[in-house]
Amino acid sequence: MLGNSGREDDGAKWEAQLRKGCLELAVLAVLAPGRSYGLEILRALEQHSNLVLSEGTIYPILNRLRQDGLVDSQWVESESGHPRKYYSLTRQGRARATRMADAWIEFAAGLSALVGPLVSKKEQCK
Repeated sequence: MLGNSGREDDGAKWEAQLRKGCLELAVLAVLAPGRSYGLEILRALEQHSNLVLSEGTIYPILNRLRQDGLVDSQWVESESGHPRKYYSLTRQGRARATRMADAWIEFAAGLSALVGPLVSKKEQCK
């Protein structure tokens, strides 16, 4: 779809940026119940939030979170033969996740109230 400027609709680009901006919170939320390895984190994100990421996306995020002191990592031997790197929240990571979740809930509630009238009646009945 072309807008007034003649460019393609930026809706898809906007949605990608929205998802990208939520990744840190999403990863911290996945780790809140306990430790997980990379593939488990990817599966949980896809299953619970429809965030489909590649390994090339998740591991740099996990490394940055580890460097920031929000996540610890530990290699653990696996029954399947190869060791897995498990990630868990640090105390600082748990505090950050809680603050981010509080901010997200407040932000999302306000924005939902603002955009609610834009949603068609058909969509609201789903």
